[in-house]
Amino acid sequence: MDRADLVRRDAADPLAWLRAEFVVPDDRLIYLDGNSLGRPARGSIEALRESAEQEWAGGLIRSWDDWLHLPVEVGEVIGRDFLGARPGETVVADSTSVNFYRLALAALDARPDRRVIVTESGNFPTDDYVLQGIAGRTGHELRRVPADLDDGIDPAALAAAIDDDVALVTLSHVSYRSGAVVDLPAVTELAHRHGALVLWDLCHSVGSLPIDLVGADADLAVGCTYKYLNGGPGSPAFLYVRRDLQSELDQPVWGWFGQREQFEMADRYEAYDDIRRFLVGTPPVLALRSLQSAVEPLAKAGITALRAKSLELTALAVQLTDKWLTPLGASLATPRNPERRGGHVTVHHPRARELASAMTARGVVPDFRTPDRIRLGLAPATTSFADVWDAWTVMRELMTTDKRSPA
Repeated sequence: MDRADLVRRDAADPLAWLRAEFVVPDDRLIYLDGNSLGRPARGSIEALRESAEQEWAGGLIRSWDDWLHLPVEVGEVIGRDFLGARPGETVVADSTSVNFYRLALAALDARPDRRVIVTESGNFPTDDYVLQGIAGRTGHELRRVPADLDDGIDPAALAAAIDDDVALVTLSHVSYRSGAVVDLPAVTELAHRHGALVLWDLCHSVGSLPIDLVGADADLAVGCTYKYLNGGPGSPAFLYVRRDLQSELDQPVWGWFGQREQFEMADRYEAYDDIRRFLVGTPPVLALRSLQSAVEPLAKAGITALRAKSLELTALAVQLTDKWLTPLGASLATPRNPERRGGHVTVHHPRARELASAMTARGVVPDFRTPDRIRLGLAPATTSFADVWDAWTVMRELMTTDKRSPA
């Protein structure tokens, strides 16, 4: 294998057309941070301009006739094409942190006789911070299951932590550091056996690998839309609530968008019986228009094809890591089993922070994660096989120089 082989592979890629749907102003820049912020879709740029000029400037307040429905409409697309959800189970609103708080507290309120929350050590900080805050106010025990930095949570340790006093189990589907994938159906079934509800964080899996929430009988999920869904910086998050739980759960933040007959301006709050009861305040219209347009080409490509290319990209990255970087003092910090690997690959190196900065200076944009990891997001919509070759070439050159330098 050489670079010419990968150029030919890119030319034959069935998803080669998809990169042109996104704005790539500089082909020389190798962008491997799409798992933090995806590239903008061309359709999003056009939608923002049209929405600002025609709907906002032209339609003014009259445009709310269409805008009011965006949280549900965009949620339907994400639920159908990326979550395996049924109609009426997904909405787009607020941020991941806010949605996580609301669903976690609603789940605890639905299990009032139970006092334990189970999560993983090393989970994404915002999830852990929210849980710390909730536990501090409600008196729940926060039970953290140890998780390996590279391989993720141990299923046996998780099983031992879940008993009949657990109200809520909440994990990330894909580890933000290593890309390790948790068995979502198996964990959900385990929690249900003990009568607990499960809240999934899908931030690093939505748009990266197939998810079947209905097939897994999942209860609750949240996720952001600015990574693999390319919604844009700060684009609103989504939340999923299984249909039969919607009327049972009492979400803690009541706002007028969750109120039945909203414009009657009634004094008494009466929530919708459906997914709209999980809405709160006025939706961010421009951000929703951007997200709506961003997911269109991704949905057209299909999550099966996106996952297939993602697996090929990460397999190439693993191969080059073993061949080029391991002899230079690096190691793979991501599961080798492709079914246990999400859309990014992480490389461990004792001077990862310095190397990540040096890569950026060389035109390769990675992501540094503590304590000593270089995270490389290989977004299948916009990353080529040649990009992987070129990025790993730069890493090899920098590590070779680093190895020759005094420690």
